[in-house]
Amino acid sequence: MMLLTFIVWIYMFIQRLVYMTANNIDPQRAISPDKFNAMVPDPVCAPGHNLRNLVELPLLFYALCIYLYLTSQVDTGYLYAAYIFLGFRVLHSFVQCTFNNVNLRFAAYIVASAALWYMMIRSIINVLSLMS
Repeated sequence: MMLLTFIVWIYMFIQRLVYMTANNIDPQRAISPDKFNAMVPDPVCAPGHNLRNLVELPLLFYALCIYLYLTSQVDTGYLYAAYIFLGFRVLHSFVQCTFNNVNLRFAAYIVASAALWYMMIRSIINVLSLMS
């Protein structure tokens, strides 16, 4: 996930720099995300939107992975779910940063989210069973 976030950041930076240079846009005109998004086409905005997405649910994923590792709860069920989450987040990012088909992007988001919620709910159930 960290590598994916880095790749999307690089892609976003390149897309923005190329567009702004090619169109002689003064960086000061892009003083806020809203102003930047208003003056560039959607394909140039999409990587930035995706980068923000990579800080939302993936943040829970990172915390959950650390928790599972520190409490020695990692097993094949968690690993499969983690790889499903990662794979479908990669697909989500690829779709959003390229041809941006909303239905495909949403499907990838739902599958990735379901894998994360499976991990989260399972870990909560484990904690509650330890408390009884």
